[in-house]
Amino acid sequence: MALYKSYSKNENSKKYFRNTWIILLLTLLVIATLFPIYYMIISSFGPPVEAGASSYSLLIKNPTLGSYKFFFDYSKYSLRWIVNSFIVAGLITLSNVIFATAAGYAFSKLRFKGNKLLFSLLLLAMMIPYQVTQVPLYILVVNVLHIDNTYTALVVPGLVSAYNVFLAKQFIGSLPTEIMEAAKMEGCSQPALLIKIIMPLSKTVMAVMAINTFMNNWNTFFWPFLVTSTENMQTIQVGLKNFSFANTTYFAPMMAGATVSALPMFILFFTLQKYFLEGVTVGAVKG
Repeated sequence: MALYKSYSKNENSKKYFRNTWIILLLTLLVIATLFPIYYMIISSFGPPVEAGASSYSLLIKNPTLGSYKFFFDYSKYSLRWIVNSFIVAGLITLSNVIFATAAGYAFSKLRFKGNKLLFSLLLLAMMIPYQVTQVPLYILVVNVLHIDNTYTALVVPGLVSAYNVFLAKQFIGSLPTEIMEAAKMEGCSQPALLIKIIMPLSKTVMAVMAINTFMNNWNTFFWPFLVTSTENMQTIQVGLKNFSFANTTYFAPMMAGATVSALPMFILFFTLQKYFLEGVTVGAVKG
């Protein structure tokens, strides 16, 4: 009995130290993740002076809203940048949810010639790095179609993504086929079946697609930077570069703008965080 108690005590001690190290590691990871956000927010309350004159600190000293005022007063298009981001991210999100769901339904439940070939090409497209497509896409938009510096150039290249189609196909493929067969026997057409049956049953994957797509397109910088040439067409992420010049940078106003641009993401996350968790496994559903 004494030997058993000694063994049990040693095991509990090992388990305690192991859990302590795990908690310590996770705490460090959380700090490393949240520190840039924390520093961005406290820096945004600094005075709107050039970077060389700024006093960098981990604590808020003499907080002021001057940098936020500087951000919105600096350019008459400061508010327009935010509106542009909402327009671009919103339209791309809406189109992705609709088209990707429709395509996912077609690939998973409809049998047509070339189904497997087209889906294989879709998977192949997912393997191509985003950066590789930017040069030919830029040439097409600017030199061939001449639609640069327009909402069309900002929105059309992202109307639907291969990843969202794959995600929708995997999820819809797991839905019972019997439900759709019953709806067809009742005289339900394919468009009506998609709208009245598939979409209501696919709310989870549609929400995941909407969240991920909106976040990606709200935060994107490279493509809007390439195809916009005037301030009135820039998105918020591109507009922030206007606070950095060759010789100096307005650090605090830039951080104020970054905080404003991150606010919709904070709201989106805390409002729909349950869908973020579901999004971790929704693509793993066997089709």
